[in-house]
Amino acid sequence: MNDTRLDMKRLAAMDSLQAARLLRRVREETLAGRRPPIAPRPEIDASWRRMARLGLDPDRGTSTVLLRRDELERRRRATLLADVMQTLSAGLAGIADASLQIMVVTDEHGRVLWREGHPAVMRRAQLICLEEGAAWTEQSTGTNAVGTALATHRAVQVHSAEHYVEALRDWTCAAAPVHDPRDGRLLGIVDVSGPASTFHPSMLALVGSVARLAEAELRERHRGAVERLRAVAAPILCRVGGRAVAVDVHGWTAAVTGLAPVDRVALPKGLGAGPAWLPSLGLCAVEPLPGGWLLRVEEDTAPAGAGSGAAGRVVLDLSRPRRWTVAVSGAAGSWQQELSPRHAELLYLLALHPEGRTAAELAEDVFGDRTRTVTVRAELSRMRRTLAGVLAHRPYRFREELVVEVLRPERPEELFPYSSAPAIRAGGRVPGARVADARVSGALVPGALVPGARLPGAPEEHGGRGEGVRGGHGERVPVPREGRGGRPPGPGVHMSDSRPGIPPDPAWESVAPHDAMEP
Repeated sequence: MNDTRLDMKRLAAMDSLQAARLLRRVREETLAGRRPPIAPRPEIDASWRRMARLGLDPDRGTSTVLLRRDELERRRRATLLADVMQTLSAGLAGIADASLQIMVVTDEHGRVLWREGHPAVMRRAQLICLEEGAAWTEQSTGTNAVGTALATHRAVQVHSAEHYVEALRDWTCAAAPVHDPRDGRLLGIVDVSGPASTFHPSMLALVGSVARLAEAELRERHRGAVERLRAVAAPILCRVGGRAVAVDVHGWTAAVTGLAPVDRVALPKGLGAGPAWLPSLGLCAVEPLPGGWLLRVEEDTAPAGAGSGAAGRVVLDLSRPRRWTVAVSGAAGSWQQELSPRHAELLYLLALHPEGRTAAELAEDVFGDRTRTVTVRAELSRMRRTLAGVLAHRPYRFREELVVEVLRPERPEELFPYSSAPAIRAGGRVPGARVADARVSGALVPGALVPGARLPGAPEEHGGRGEGVRGGHGERVPVPREGRGGRPPGPGVHMSDSRPGIPPDPAWESVAPHDAMEP
């Protein structure tokens, strides 16, 4: 196989019929397991491999069950994308119409919410079910710009026979994700699609720019909301004795008194008026404000042993695709928050290395480049602002007093299936690691879970009955970390698997702590 890979500029320079024939041959040879004349683009090759693992038939159609009209309207009202539709339309709909294409906007689940553009192309799009209410994830329609952008959280362009499903070979599309600037949550996808003859490599850059413009508008809207909250909270804080902070419903700080200002305070889901334990502040009295909360720190009332906000147990749940969470519990209560893909990867790598990782080592793990320490430090700084009392540094690690458990998917290949991090793609193995069993000879190992126990305050999927704590797919077998110098094992990192009845494998690893490393 030619080591040269396809790229959009090369395709644009070719005759359209010649380019279509080349892409078709590359697709046919690759899907048949033979050597193609030229390697497909990396993002396309990775998507094809995912489709093959799913067992998706490339000759299938693209029809899906459409959302009911009332459900479609409900999703339109619920999404933040409705606030920036005017921006998206102004940036793309006119260009799509003039270039014989259409603009499509989906939610975070790949359901088409809106579409605009050339009327003839919109009618033609209905033949492939590219219409309002249709599903365009990779699982439903194979490799396509919308579905692949959803899977990778990156802008992507898919042209002609790069589509996995044969029925889409006469189409070209370019899509980019739109994220909520307040918390990084994926809101949906903006896409421009049309007949393959309308292909242009610059369309991807245009779609990406308009997506960033929409995010900038959302950021400005949020800044305005925080300013309005600040105007309300400022006179209230002037009358409050002691320490207090006013935050919006997402935890972003509007005003503060008696405390060092921070950008954001981690808030538990379902926060309401009354006493609440917050990891970065301790015990607080929570009072509602228009568009947010007033958090008054209760002086000298924190529970014993919880004065530093340190937690006792951390459960890193990676068992659900693209729904990674971390749950933290201690003597004062528990809280949980969702994780971005990068933060989930970093926490998983730290769990694999209880002795700690330097910024250079994490940069190598995540990017394959030890020099990208600035990016790693920035990500960890963001995490440490919300995971106070959980993460330590110099080197970066979970605090020694914690018990950390990791819930992995039932099938190993479903653990971060879209990750590009070398350490994740290599299987997350720790060289020279030792495997331990928490139930050796029936003895109770410190940090192991007692049969019938339930994680205090955790959601149902983190607790259960029977042999230890069960997750959503089966039994979780905790594995303790052994201490150095023959000392008894203490709290540590527990690698758990959701598959019942399977003995320990090299992925359930525990490493004895080394001497402190430089950051």
